[in-house]
Amino acid sequence: MPQGPSTLQRAAARNIVRKYLRVRAGENVIVESWDHTMPMASAMLDEVRRVGGQALLVFNDEGAWWRAIDRKQSRLLGRSSAPEWAALRAADAYVNFWGPGDTDRIERLPDRDGAAFDWLWPWYEVARKTGLRGVRMTTGFVTEGRARRWGVDLGNWEERVLRASLIDPKELAREGARLARAVSSGRRLRITHPNGTDLEVALAGVAPRVQDGRPHPWTRRASPSGMLTNIPAGNVDLILDGRTAQGTFRANRRTNIWWTWHAGGALEFAGGRLRSYSFEDGAKEFVRQYRLGSSGKDRASALGFGLNPAAHDVPNLERWEQGCVTLVIGGNRGLGGTNGSSFFSWFSLAGSEIAVDGTPVLRAGRLL
Repeated sequence: MPQGPSTLQRAAARNIVRKYLRVRAGENVIVESWDHTMPMASAMLDEVRRVGGQALLVFNDEGAWWRAIDRKQSRLLGRSSAPEWAALRAADAYVNFWGPGDTDRIERLPDRDGAAFDWLWPWYEVARKTGLRGVRMTTGFVTEGRARRWGVDLGNWEERVLRASLIDPKELAREGARLARAVSSGRRLRITHPNGTDLEVALAGVAPRVQDGRPHPWTRRASPSGMLTNIPAGNVDLILDGRTAQGTFRANRRTNIWWTWHAGGALEFAGGRLRSYSFEDGAKEFVRQYRLGSSGKDRASALGFGLNPAAHDVPNLERWEQGCVTLVIGGNRGLGGTNGSSFFSWFSLAGSEIAVDGTPVLRAGRLL
C-alpha cells in the first residue's frame, strides 16, 4: 500500500494551509505533486478540506514524464493542456511540490531540457491575472540523489525542512520588521567574518522587503512570480547600489538554484565589480552561466538576511537560516531592483558581523 503522511508532515501541512496560505471555506485549491512528494501532498489535501476548501490534485507521474523525454517530446511536456489552464483560472490558491524526483538524471540533461518547462512563464501570466496566491514546497527538493551526493541523511534532511515549516509566519514578520529597521538605517554596510570575509557595500535607498512566507495576489511591485512564496520561509531582501562593492566575501553555506549548485564560493570585488571568484565545488556550471550572462552580472545587487530559527545549516534553506546573510550578484529585478542582467547567483554566509555606517547591528548572526 502507498505510504501515508507522517505526523510531522500533517502538522506542517496544517500550519501551511491555515497560517501561510490562509485557505478559507469555499476556496478552490490546486495541489500539484510528483511521485516522491505524494505523502505530503496527501496531507495538504486533508488540511484544505478540513477548513472547508475544495481541493484538486494534479499528479505528475514521473515514469510517464521521463518516457516522454526519451521520446524527444520535451516540447509537448512544455505545453499544458486546456483542462490545466481552466483549473488554474478557477483556483484561489496553489501548492506546488518541486519535481521530478530523479535529480541525478535531470542534472545530466543538456541545458536541463528547458523546453519541458516552457509552460512556466505562461503559467505566471495567468496567475498574475487571476489573483492566485500560492506556495512552493522545498520538500520537493529533498531527494535520494541529492542526499547521496551531499552526504546527508535523507530522513533527517526532510525532517529538518518540515520543522522549519512549522514556524509561525507572524513570528517571522515581527523579526523581519526589526531587522529591516536595523540594516536600512544608514548608507553603507560592512560584512565581516573570521573566515576572511570583509566586504563593504552601499544601499540603494529602496525599502527592504520582509518575506514572511504568506503569499499574496500579484501586484505591480512584485516580481513576475511574486504570487508564490517558498516554504519554509523567512528572510529580508535589501537592494544594493551596484556601483559600490569593495573587498572579499566567502560563503560557508551551499547555494542551490533550480538544478544547479555550488559550494565554498569566494568572491573578490574592487571598484564595484566582481574581479575574481573561486569555488570548492560546483564551479563548472557557474562559470558556464556567468560567461553567457549579460551586462550587470559582475555587480553586487542585493543582500538577504535569514529569519527562520529552525533552518540551521539545512540544505536548500541557506537563504532562510536565521542570522545568515546572502549576497546576490547579477540580476535583481525579481527583488525590486534595476539590474536587468540575465545572470544571477547568490552566496550565503552564516555567523557574520554586520555594521551599518560603522555601528554593529548583527554579531555572530544575531541582531543586537
